[in-house]
Amino acid sequence: MKETKTYICLLIYLCLAIATNTVNAQSAAFYSTEQLAASEQKNFSGNRSDKGHSDTRTVASVNFDINFYRCEWTIDPNILFIKGRVTACFTVTAATDNIVFDLSDTLTVDSVIFRGAKIGFSIMANDGLQLIFPVILPTAQKDSVSIYYNGVPRNYTSFRPFVKSAHNGDPMIYTLSEPFGAKEWWPCKNGLNDKADSIDITITSPLTYKGVSNGLLTKEATVGVNRITYFQHRYPIATYLVGIAVANYVTSIDSIQSGSKKIPLITNAYPENENDFKYAAYSAKQSMTKFSELFGEYPFIKEQYSQTQIGSGGGGGIEHQTNSFIGNTWNQLVAHELGHQWFGNQVTCGSWQHIWLNEGFGNYMQFIYVQHFDTALIVPHLKYYLNLITSKTGGSVFVQDTADAARIFDSRLTYAKGGYAVHMLRGVLGDSLFFKGLRQYLNDPSLKNKFAVTADLKRNLEAVSGKNLQSFFQKWIYGEGYANYNCTWTQNRNNWAKVQINQTTSHPSVSFYDMPVQLQFRNSNRDTTITVNDTRNEEIFWINVGFQADTMLVDPRYWILAKDRLVKKIPASSNQENEIRIYPNPATDHLTVLILNPSVPQINIQLYTIIGQRVYNAPKILTGRDEALIIPTSHLAKGIYVLTVAGNIRTITKRIVVK
Repeated sequence: MKETKTYICLLIYLCLAIATNTVNAQSAAFYSTEQLAASEQKNFSGNRSDKGHSDTRTVASVNFDINFYRCEWTIDPNILFIKGRVTACFTVTAATDNIVFDLSDTLTVDSVIFRGAKIGFSIMANDGLQLIFPVILPTAQKDSVSIYYNGVPRNYTSFRPFVKSAHNGDPMIYTLSEPFGAKEWWPCKNGLNDKADSIDITITSPLTYKGVSNGLLTKEATVGVNRITYFQHRYPIATYLVGIAVANYVTSIDSIQSGSKKIPLITNAYPENENDFKYAAYSAKQSMTKFSELFGEYPFIKEQYSQTQIGSGGGGGIEHQTNSFIGNTWNQLVAHELGHQWFGNQVTCGSWQHIWLNEGFGNYMQFIYVQHFDTALIVPHLKYYLNLITSKTGGSVFVQDTADAARIFDSRLTYAKGGYAVHMLRGVLGDSLFFKGLRQYLNDPSLKNKFAVTADLKRNLEAVSGKNLQSFFQKWIYGEGYANYNCTWTQNRNNWAKVQINQTTSHPSVSFYDMPVQLQFRNSNRDTTITVNDTRNEEIFWINVGFQADTMLVDPRYWILAKDRLVKKIPASSNQENEIRIYPNPATDHLTVLILNPSVPQINIQLYTIIGQRVYNAPKILTGRDEALIIPTSHLAKGIYVLTVAGNIRTITKRIVVK
């Protein structure tokens, strides 16, 4: 879910997009990560501070699994009120005579029906509803209950899971349940451990208004002064991804392509914004085509994809399954929420500690959109996120403390750094293995339509790539901070460059980030980019550039999360062909023979005593780079020796003193 506050740059962009009705009117549209995170912070904060539950913020019992919900709700947007009947079909996992649902204690339960008769129930602390059965339900028993309830859903100062609002003077109601708000307006299991296999939803509202929800609209009927809309969704769904909205919507029906299949594309917009929201439909079509190509077909291909307008024109949205609620038509918001249908809905984070598996990937879906449909923003997009992430020195992607609202939905860490971690994984693996690995992750039978943690992503990427990603995940996901580079380079007359990569880190939790590093060499006519595998600090690489370069750039395409990419060129120590330098003399424990700008394929180095006894002999193959050959001398007797360096060059003879 993303926040409702609108930033000036986003407003400027939206005005341009609406005025021109084009697909490329966003000059600074990516400046919105803080916006995409703020409402999650608010939602979590309100729930936590008022209730203080455990990580999952649920008191629902674990002795039953949800199979199916039939939700029947009556809502009038003019009144902050809900009346409902929720029928839950479930399977008992441990013999019991009671089960517990999550439900706000501000709502009134009229009755609970079990096998055609009323049963007892009690309201528990921390928003629990305990149902008391007249019999013991054995393990594996399949059964159902219907809960009749009504009331005014609780809203907090900064947490509004059930929103009564208005647009252009017309009332509306919509829900925003992430992360734990569902219990504020309906009885359910509110945690990240049990998806319903499917749901039916019926919304009754005054004729002037239309209800929208998840899945397929199967029927719409008029009964007296009311309109009734019927929805079916036949895929597993996490509780927080169930959403409803009721307003005087104008519905547009189009189609959208996912691979070889077409499905309905539904837009529900306010009458005054009907034409504007055609832009959101266009962006959804672009995104759906590309995401389906990269990650596999739309996860809910047998149904539809909808976009429903909420709020009063500000930013923000939430990725309700098959029906994203969005506050505006910004193309990156559209891509973010659609991307969640794969990352967050099909595979859902199994703990809020691993929320980056939802929001980091949602953030990266924005970059995928920019990369393919807004290419002028590629570098500014990456630079913006780099600046945001490196504005502070610490912070991990993994959430250590889920009691901290600002931390769990932190725009800098969960969204931006999480998204950049995805980008770096792509750089480490390469496009082919990266996208293949993500497709395997999404289709892993233990994860598809279920829950995942970070180790599940790592396992699938390693299985596909054959690479050990332990260091990457330990440092970039669980560790804090980022890298800084300060590199030196020089180039000999044979076009070989000597590069020393020096790295510091911003936080002591990580001493060094071992990463593939791209080095770009260029002059006014040519350029080349070469990747080296940097495994330790101050590591030296010799690179055959192929031409005389005047500039070297470190990580020019921003594959690495680094604040500084400093480079200093050191003048070549010699331009003389086949120059030989021998030092130190006198020598103690070793002697160095330095060959600069070699133009011959091989030399032979020999060391003799003063009476002609050979004590060292080494042929050296030369490639064109400067070479340094170390001759150990600590084992030699003190005295005078003669060193010869011979090859297809003149022979050099030098007297050496060993001390």
